[in-house]
Amino acid sequence: MITAHTPSVTRQVVKIISKTKEIKPSRLRVSADLSKEFGFDTVDVVDIILELEKSFKIVIPDEVPLNTVGDFVNYVSTHTIRQAS
Repeated sequence: MITAHTPSVTRQVVKIISKTKEIKPSRLRVSADLSKEFGFDTVDVVDIILELEKSFKIVIPDEVPLNTVGDFVNYVSTHTIRQAS
């Protein structure tokens, strides 16, 4: 389920994900499974998480299931908004 999120958060998350494997941001659909469609491994996902934590000043626990671009966008959107309020 996609929650309400700002386009700027989505853009930033997609930019961070795309840099990890040098994938054009336009190829990263919300439903794209990073490991199945783009070959991301655990190290790539950890790199993305670390960069998102640094950029958005949030903490992403290990047990959060993050498989698709949308998973990352949703998590960052909901936790960034919650922290800001």
